[in-house]
Amino acid sequence: MPEIRLEHVSKRFDKFVAVDDLNLHINEHDFITLLGPSGCGKTTTLRMIAGLETPTEGRITIGDKVVFDAETGVNISPAKRDIGFLFQNYALWPHMTVYDNIAFGLENLKWKKDDIKARVDEMLKMLKIEEFVARYPAELSGGQQQRVAIARTLAPKPQVLFMDEPLSNLDAKLRSEMRTELKRLHSDSNSTFVYVTHDQLEAMTLATKICLMEKGVLQQYDPPLTVYAKPANLFVADFVGNPTMNFIKAKATPQNDGVMMDFLGVKALFKSKESFALEGPDVILGIRPEFFTICEDGRIHATAYSTLPAGMETTVKVHLNGELISSVVFGAIDFKVDQPIRCDIVGGEICVFDPKSTKRLAIGSLSVC
Repeated sequence: MPEIRLEHVSKRFDKFVAVDDLNLHINEHDFITLLGPSGCGKTTTLRMIAGLETPTEGRITIGDKVVFDAETGVNISPAKRDIGFLFQNYALWPHMTVYDNIAFGLENLKWKKDDIKARVDEMLKMLKIEEFVARYPAELSGGQQQRVAIARTLAPKPQVLFMDEPLSNLDAKLRSEMRTELKRLHSDSNSTFVYVTHDQLEAMTLATKICLMEKGVLQQYDPPLTVYAKPANLFVADFVGNPTMNFIKAKATPQNDGVMMDFLGVKALFKSKESFALEGPDVILGIRPEFFTICEDGRIHATAYSTLPAGMETTVKVHLNGELISSVVFGAIDFKVDQPIRCDIVGGEICVFDPKSTKRLAIGSLSVC
């Protein structure tokens, strides 16, 4: 499977910049998710790679073939880029059976009848839809239609499979099941997947790498757990994670053995895993809810604002000196409103951000004094 390179790719619609100077390297057999809020440029990026949208500037390479180059005027049509595209609405032919829908693209490519039957049978088996072979789309559930659409897209053996929010029309249970199937399918098909979504859970669970964008600008391009644990800036930290990261304003004072952080009436010593320079005394601490723990011997005295049990885990909103802090506790617990509780900060992945540039300055541990 080929690698994909985007070099200084931009797309402008009059004065509106949809994608701004994007550089992206997608390795062969990667599962890349283009993630971000509505209007961030993720679908435009996907369409430019596929050839459905013409970039204003830049160069796009698929494998060893330049498919677009603004300087030389190269712009290869989508049909010659050897890609498959799975749309949000599946776009199945309503008057064709499942078999005919999957075989349609192969017939257009002039495959032999025996080869078409063999490939369709292979797709039916891979997607576990053999029993629906003679049905029409109207006779299928949403999940079954989605599997047929994937089978049809994969049948011609495209080098790259593009998907634009293909699970958004499914209910929550079916979305979860299809995420499992897509991850398995990626492993079995040996294709490179490029997947657009605004759902961070899909991005975290499916991707080998997340390309997180905001207002057309790439914010971070890393494996999911790296994006979660080491966000590049405040936008990334806030967008990824549910409940979201706690952001707390603090005053930082350098010490011989670390940096003393003063926040919400609490003093804590921050020890960084990496050397960093403070731009001033004002910083923002980023603490994931699972690192703000509730424990009997905790050194932070607070009160319970609300408790949201969800079975396997409980989200507790903690009231601390006028601010609400989110805490996630494993298991089902409950606290009365305004009940006194004790908390602590644990783990070595506490982030420090610069409030002006919004960039992450450091990551480390925070010990309450």
